[in-house]
Amino acid sequence: MSKPQDDDLEAGVPAGAAAKAVAADQAAPAAADAEPMKKVAEEEDPRLRWAFVRKVYAILSLQFALTAAVSVAACLVRAVPRFFTSGPPAAVWPVFIVILISPLVVMFPMMKYREKHPRNLVLLGLFTLCCSLSIAVTTSTSVGRVVLQSAILTAAAVLGLTLFTFWAVKKGYDFTFMFPFLFTCLYVLLVYLIIQMCFPLGRVGITIYGFLATIVFSGFIIFDTQMLLKRHTYNEYVVAAISLYLDVINLFMAQMSLSIQ
Repeated sequence: MSKPQDDDLEAGVPAGAAAKAVAADQAAPAAADAEPMKKVAEEEDPRLRWAFVRKVYAILSLQFALTAAVSVAACLVRAVPRFFTSGPPAAVWPVFIVILISPLVVMFPMMKYREKHPRNLVLLGLFTLCCSLSIAVTTSTSVGRVVLQSAILTAAAVLGLTLFTFWAVKKGYDFTFMFPFLFTCLYVLLVYLIIQMCFPLGRVGITIYGFLATIVFSGFIIFDTQMLLKRHTYNEYVVAAISLYLDVINLFMAQMSLSIQ
């Protein structure tokens, strides 16, 4: 696949998409935490909790299926990568910026109506589509083996972290203490990505981001999985789904940053 003619665009596609995802991941918990966290009753019916867990993972499956479908379609339609790698900057950058900010625009009404069915599901689907377009830009302009390798590594990491968290929660471990540290690291990553977009640091800078983001979002997967198992109330399925979705997407983008030559 031909490389982008514009060096800034080449550095900006993965970093820009990651910046969007990081900003969205920062906005989600911030909006959700605007109200006091609701405590789940200590003696709840385990069947209700597991029904809630299954519902969230079913929503996540649909989100990832939509993201994969949009990404595959962008790769198959050769005009898409050709436009972003060889198109005139005056046309490419406006489209690219709209794709980046669209998830943030949808995020605010989605969090406002997160417990209002069915508006929450409609907005969740729209948010997922906007994120999928950003992911599609990155995957369609990357080498196929890099995308496949990143997807496999992400799937393996998510499976391992999820199984570990299920086991740890069953044994009584609590990971809520991680949130202040993770949120601070997320803020630092966002600032770092903005600097990377404005003043590209080259291959070394992208590798540093990929390494740090892998650690941070692995921690977020553990934290948000515990929230799913113990803290979220049954009507917070949208918050639970979008938190884990953004964790996985950001982890995937981190693997892409580490794998891109």
